[in-house]
Amino acid sequence: MVEESGEEEAEGESAEMPAAPLQRCNGFLPGKEAAAGPGGGEQPAPAATAAPAAPAAPEAEAMLAGGGRPEARLETRLSRRRLAVLAVFSCYSLVNAFQWIQYSILSNVFAGFYGVSFTQIDWLSMVYMVAYVPLILPATWLLDARGLRLTALLGAGLNALGAWLKCGSLAPQRYPLTLAAQAVCAVAQVFILGLPSRIASVWFGPTEVSTACAVAVLGNQLGTAIGFLLPPVLVPNTPNDIDLMAHNISIMFYGTAIVSTLLFFLTGVVFEEKPKYPPSHSQAVLQTKPPEDYSYKQSIINLFRNIPFILLLISYGIMTGAFYSVSTLLNQMIVTHYEAKEVNAGRIGLTLVVAGMVGSIICGLWLDYTKTYKQTTLIVYILSFIGLLVFTFTLDLGYLIVVFVTGGVLGFFMTGYLPLGFEFAVEITYPESEGTSSGLLNASAQIFGIVFTLVQGKLTTDYSPRAGNIFLCAWIFVGIILTALIKSDLRRHNVNSGIMNLDVKAV
Repeated sequence: MVEESGEEEAEGESAEMPAAPLQRCNGFLPGKEAAAGPGGGEQPAPAATAAPAAPAAPEAEAMLAGGGRPEARLETRLSRRRLAVLAVFSCYSLVNAFQWIQYSILSNVFAGFYGVSFTQIDWLSMVYMVAYVPLILPATWLLDARGLRLTALLGAGLNALGAWLKCGSLAPQRYPLTLAAQAVCAVAQVFILGLPSRIASVWFGPTEVSTACAVAVLGNQLGTAIGFLLPPVLVPNTPNDIDLMAHNISIMFYGTAIVSTLLFFLTGVVFEEKPKYPPSHSQAVLQTKPPEDYSYKQSIINLFRNIPFILLLISYGIMTGAFYSVSTLLNQMIVTHYEAKEVNAGRIGLTLVVAGMVGSIICGLWLDYTKTYKQTTLIVYILSFIGLLVFTFTLDLGYLIVVFVTGGVLGFFMTGYLPLGFEFAVEITYPESEGTSSGLLNASAQIFGIVFTLVQGKLTTDYSPRAGNIFLCAWIFVGIILTALIKSDLRRHNVNSGIMNLDVKAV
């Protein structure tokens, strides 16, 4: 293993905490407050007074690994393996996102190939959203009960299985088979979308956790970007030569299947449950809690009693659902005003997502540097609203270059919001499971995505793309109000900073 003691590196975090935070550990115990010094600040207890904390001895022993040796629990290191775990996860998440959008960006091509309506092609995208909602609770339970490695293997394995099933749907009469294959990929997505914040928290230190989450989300965004760019190049619209169209589609399907299978095997080799040493003090605390103390049901109840999380749940669903809807219907919006511009529609989608990838990384770095979660989230939300308004009212001007620019601005903020929501949720819900909070956020996004795609698609078909986009603008404005109401209580950051007057009850 990579994490052998001789090869382990402490990158930015010392192997042991100083004595002062140790004396504050009582702050984690129910009913115990950290000692306050003059002016309300925390006062480290002298070493000689550590013993009188005996009233909470059973709980304190549970907090300390190694039979009461504080240094065993407090030793935190960063593993080199974390980079490989992040890279492999990002790659198979990329392939899953590519399979999500590959039909929608060629909606007119696949509608002609399978002889079905645009609505049926839209369902090849919406099946991702439909599958997520009923499966998210079992998936997050599996993540908490059976761990990160098994969940990752399920996501990568189902992704490969769905890709191979698509290879059997290369005939005009086989729309039901390609829908079934896409449904398998949709189930794989359930075991993928909730992992970025878990991987970041379990494997990365406090000064890099937000950036790591952004990179993990970035893999999914990059897959969407490639899904916008590559399919129109591989599968040009040849309505008069169905055999050639089937051949071109087969190249895309078989290539995807081979890559996803390779990534499945890499997942088995690289993924471990957790590093040998916890990467942060907040993880050290969680890892010392006995497994029998954890209740998945109670964790769900705690999350739904958390008012700031409920507000974030709705606002995240609105923003991300709007992004899903715009991505699904982008081809229809572009070809409505720019006939026979399927390839340019893909390039505009690519611009939107690549700009969003840049936004994600910048937001992740900014959060690691400033920890201004609410302020950053609110500003990005407002700028996304402005970007969608500009995109809406410039779409029909007849200048594709304008659409490229406005689409890039929209993507920078709208897609850049995704890791912000994940990390903000982890902060305000600590010590609840990162997988559970992320899973619920994604479930909200899928529900809003289904509704928004159906309604915006209907408005676009019956009226115009402008009507559908105005509908989304109204909802994003509601999201701005909800985000402004969120109370920013950065629990995980407080623990990592040594401000341990927090009552950790759930895990």
